[in-house]
Amino acid sequence: MVRIAVLDEERCDSKRCGRPCYRFCPPVRNKIEAIIFESNKPQIVESLCVGCGICVRKCPFKAISIVNLADELEEECSHRFGPNTFKLFRLPTPSAGVVLGLLGQNGIGKTTALHILSGEIKPNLGKYGEPPEWRQLIQHFRGSTLQEYFQRLSEGNLKVVHKPQYVDRISRVISGKVGELLEKVDERDKLSQLTEQLQLETIWDRDLKVLSGGELQRVAVVASICREADVYLFDEPSSYLDVKQRLQAAKAIQTLKQDGKTVIVAEHDLAILDYLSDQICIFYGDPGVYGVVSHVHGVRVGINIYLEGFIPDENIRFRKDPIIFHVKPPAAGLTGGEPVLEWSELKKSYGEFKFQAVPGEVKRGEVVGIFGPNGIGKTTFIKVLAGIEEADSGETSTPSEMKVSYKPQYISPQYKGSVEDLLKETAEKTFETSLYHSQILQPLKMQLLLDRDVTELSGGELQRVAIAACLSREAELYLLDEPSAYLDVEERLSVARTIRRVIENRKVTAFVVEHDVVAQDFIADRLMILTGEPGLHGFANPPTDLRDGMNSFLKDMAITFRRDPQTKRPRVNKEDSKLDRHQKKIGEYYYIRD
Repeated sequence: MVRIAVLDEERCDSKRCGRPCYRFCPPVRNKIEAIIFESNKPQIVESLCVGCGICVRKCPFKAISIVNLADELEEECSHRFGPNTFKLFRLPTPSAGVVLGLLGQNGIGKTTALHILSGEIKPNLGKYGEPPEWRQLIQHFRGSTLQEYFQRLSEGNLKVVHKPQYVDRISRVISGKVGELLEKVDERDKLSQLTEQLQLETIWDRDLKVLSGGELQRVAVVASICREADVYLFDEPSSYLDVKQRLQAAKAIQTLKQDGKTVIVAEHDLAILDYLSDQICIFYGDPGVYGVVSHVHGVRVGINIYLEGFIPDENIRFRKDPIIFHVKPPAAGLTGGEPVLEWSELKKSYGEFKFQAVPGEVKRGEVVGIFGPNGIGKTTFIKVLAGIEEADSGETSTPSEMKVSYKPQYISPQYKGSVEDLLKETAEKTFETSLYHSQILQPLKMQLLLDRDVTELSGGELQRVAIAACLSREAELYLLDEPSAYLDVEERLSVARTIRRVIENRKVTAFVVEHDVVAQDFIADRLMILTGEPGLHGFANPPTDLRDGMNSFLKDMAITFRRDPQTKRPRVNKEDSKLDRHQKKIGEYYYIRD
């Protein structure tokens, strides 16, 4: 057996704990302690470790992970950054004229794989001390597509364009106006077409530094497609975008394969990944410890394998339970009960932007999803319900002293203290109960974050903590604005499942603003559709049932969905396909009734 021993140096505080993990390691105690004191830095020697697990149990900071793997997998190690750090096995196999999708959890190696394929990281085959030369790398991948790929990359004969994951960092290193910057990189004469397709006219003369996340994302996608290259890598191209923008970006990326380009996309939105990709590589393993890249599968089969959690051709089960969809989300026990919240016609203005909501109501025990483009007033409506903003006219009718819990769209880590302190203050007495642990802490994977400082959390970790804090409050109305942002597929569906269970068990009500169609389908009982012209005026329709709401929304988007016969997950129909034309003709944009 090969053991991967990873020590999280950010968590480890060997001076405070006195290194109990090493003192209690009988087989190799003296050897390890000698190495520790010589280097003055924590380090586990994997060649000596017997995998007894004592150090993991003794570490008070949960900084150590030890995983046993099959021997033959070690021969397929692609990269490791150093001792006791993340290890990546295998690499995705790129193919010309094909869009290859990468699917897996956060911290499992997708971005590392893209950095390797872009040439930003030279793979070391796990030999971080003595990295191999290009000749040895090419020999290692002999007989595969990667042999020629790395051959061309080493000779400088392969041009790669890489759209990074964090587009908000682009404005820190590049300055100038959008139009001028895009014109400089338009090597394929595609700018005019893409500007119209991704609606960049309104920001053409703006400086890059004043753009929002969604605007930066669209600019980054257009800039990548406009450049002339052999390989195009896109890391989470749908982040910050609404549903329509995601589909437009996907269509733009698809045009690259028509020109025979090699395209690889890492994406967490299942519907977009399904729509965009021809093939899928699944990443599985232990986040932050190791990641394994599966063999290539067809897009439908690959996504279904991921949801099932079992790879038949490798005989690997990487998740205990499958992710199951329902043709109709499970009905809450009291949906259809007494109204909890009613509102009259609401109006709110911000300068030139005007928002209006027609009268509506929600009932106890239901989750109402909110759909609409960016800049249409979704957050405005939520803030009015939360009492953060006051409507210019109209009012809400609620029981006296209704308690409201609100998770904002943009989370600022202002709390000074640990995650555990924050949740204890929020949940109060319920924090110690088994119900709270099983209902919130476990499904949202809070255990490993409890001793972390809130200000040090990543975007995805901060999002999960914010959701946990929102659901920890005792309230009758829960308002969650874009809870899936920064989360991977499993985290999104786990969050959706957690919200549903909390709302049903407490017999309360929730509004959820969400751009991920699959997540919204998983969570919502009814939908509110917001229409209008982004940035100018928004109109909120009253809540309607899930099917009618989806049909209305998808008709406006001019796209149709179907249900996968195996997993029942929503799938986007290819534009102008036979099924797409048929569903549009009969007015069933969501899916055809059985």
